[in-house]
Amino acid sequence: MLISLAKMAASSVTKFRVELHCHLDGSIRVSSLYELAKKRGSPYGQKPFEEFKNDVTYTEIGNLTKFLKTFKIFIPWIVGDREFIKRMAYELCEDKANQGVAYIEMRYCPHFFASAKVAELKRVDGDLTPHGVVQCVNEGLKEGCKDFGITAKSILCCMRGFSAWSPQIIELCKEFHNDTVVGIDLAGDEDLPLTDHEVKAFEEAVRCGIHRTVHAGESGPSAHVKTAIDVMKAERIGHGYHVLEDEKLYERVLEDQIHFEVCPMSSYYLSSAGTENFRKHPAVRFAKDNLNFSFNTDDESIFETSLPNEFNVGYNKMGLSEAVLTKLVFNAARSSFLPENEKLDLIRHLQGVYGMTNNVNTSQCNTL
Repeated sequence: MLISLAKMAASSVTKFRVELHCHLDGSIRVSSLYELAKKRGSPYGQKPFEEFKNDVTYTEIGNLTKFLKTFKIFIPWIVGDREFIKRMAYELCEDKANQGVAYIEMRYCPHFFASAKVAELKRVDGDLTPHGVVQCVNEGLKEGCKDFGITAKSILCCMRGFSAWSPQIIELCKEFHNDTVVGIDLAGDEDLPLTDHEVKAFEEAVRCGIHRTVHAGESGPSAHVKTAIDVMKAERIGHGYHVLEDEKLYERVLEDQIHFEVCPMSSYYLSSAGTENFRKHPAVRFAKDNLNFSFNTDDESIFETSLPNEFNVGYNKMGLSEAVLTKLVFNAARSSFLPENEKLDLIRHLQGVYGMTNNVNTSQCNTL
């Protein structure tokens, strides 16, 4: 008999969820940002907290410009700040542990926080390089894992529009492979064409055995999902809602069990799923067809959400059963970028939490 998600949610110590799609820069505690704004002498730090919170969060529908502007407010405060970069990774571990998360893969682009060797952003004279950023994040994650009993890994993001960073990103992935870093991602504006830098970075990832996920089919067409799979050799797709535009491709991802990292509230606020009616959300069909997918927060602080909230949306607004939601947890665990032995340990932990006794094959993503 499986323990219900509702019963487990009542316990603050039970670690029973898995999250694969969480952006570090979109998941920083608002209270910590408020402290930083005051420290930096920003006018935002002089505002009442609730007004400040309204400035750095996004809870409207379909206003992508405003969503992107929220990051431009606070990212400059963080650039080059080793202590705060470590702190935000550490606090993310605490926040996720308090949400009942057993394992998380958090992603970020180190260049956005660096103050040196980032010519494209006119940052060349500081002393914190992208390499140093990764070191700071790793320190925060490792200390957070130790203190809060969670397992946290990271994925480094190549960014569309900043293709010159891609060779550096893959080299950082190689250097820190399994030193918290477990994969590479491609994020950013889907309307921008792929470049040789991005393609070669992912080719090198394949050659070196580094796991790969790609943001595709979120705001862009289904063709972007196909390109992510065929050209970038993506093992997972970030969002991917528009895959439903191509039934042949959809049948293929079903058969190949490509994992889709679904973010319900993000897709609602950004209108990327094509509907404001959760009963018509692509995830409803994904569940009906037994697609290999999971629930994630995307940008927890920006959207004022949490992983428990995403599951509540699935249950209360999409009409997904607890059995389906439990399956999503195991889908995420099996599709994680952990080494196989650690993945098996995670699955066994979840089996114990959910009261399961049968062994689970890590390749069987859609069966319990």
